[in-house]
Amino acid sequence: MPRTGLSSHDVVAAGAELADEVGFGELTMGLLAERLGIRTPSLYKHVTDLADLRHRIAAQAMSEAADVIRDALQGRSGRDAVAALLDSFYGYVIAHPGRYAATVGTGFTGPDDPLLAATARVIDSISAALSGYGIGDAEMVHAIRTIRCTIHGFAMLQVSDGFHWSGEPGDTFDWMIQFIDRGLRAGHPAGAG
Repeated sequence: MPRTGLSSHDVVAAGAELADEVGFGELTMGLLAERLGIRTPSLYKHVTDLADLRHRIAAQAMSEAADVIRDALQGRSGRDAVAALLDSFYGYVIAHPGRYAATVGTGFTGPDDPLLAATARVIDSISAALSGYGIGDAEMVHAIRTIRCTIHGFAMLQVSDGFHWSGEPGDTFDWMIQFIDRGLRAGHPAGAG
């Protein structure tokens, strides 16, 4: 019998916190049950299995990231919007590396999947940040993927302590923002102010 007052939301939230602490790949139902002070079989009243738990964590993480990015973009355009986008996305990944890892490679279960809706919100925010650069519809998917790959790579290297050579990663991050802005302006000289 599940612990009194324990909900599916509580289980997923605890799973997300645990993933941040131990790493997404190390998350197990046994560890989560221990964290919640219940027996492992009790978890199955709230989630179908480990795959379901992981998918729900991915949906939660993408929804949280979408909110953070949306809020950071308010009232910004051009380079300021791109900087806010990259900074907020990076900050989310650094603060929540385990739950963010859940979003990578997780497929959608159908048109009503909360992960699909949250991912669409992130993509819409990236598109909004890039809107001042005059990028056409045919190129926008490439621009969105480039931005996501860039911030993903930088943040994951930072999380895994992958910057071993000299130089401050924060300085590189600022340089990266300027580099992206220059590239977007050069590719579309009529855009972004």
